[in-house]
Amino acid sequence: MIVCITAAGESLDAACHPAFGRAPYLLFIDPETKSLDVFRNMAPAHGAGIQSAQTVADHGATALITGNVGPNAFQALKAAGIAAYVGATGTVTDALAAYQNGSLRTADAPTNPGHSGGRMRP
Repeated sequence: MIVCITAAGESLDAACHPAFGRAPYLLFIDPETKSLDVFRNMAPAHGAGIQSAQTVADHGATALITGNVGPNAFQALKAAGIAAYVGATGTVTDALAAYQNGSLRTADAPTNPGHSGGRMRP
């Protein structure tokens, strides 16, 4: 099993990043072995959440651990069968521990409104 955690840096001691699509790093961790694969998330100007969700799926993760997830990313993750756990804070190690002890909640809907690509929404 592989989980993905959004991070501000490249190590388990890095701060957990609060936003999924725009997180600077996606850390792929096997909770059993603690093996780590670091991915530098070069989010595009538009479609960052969808692209990041595809990266998570491509790496074989079955769960995402983050602070928040927007609507487009949520739908892409859901379509790929990846559970999104939200509310992660502290370091990546802290977020992994919270996931393992069941203190993070599974998102059943987006937890932030996303963005409109610079356009005002009606």
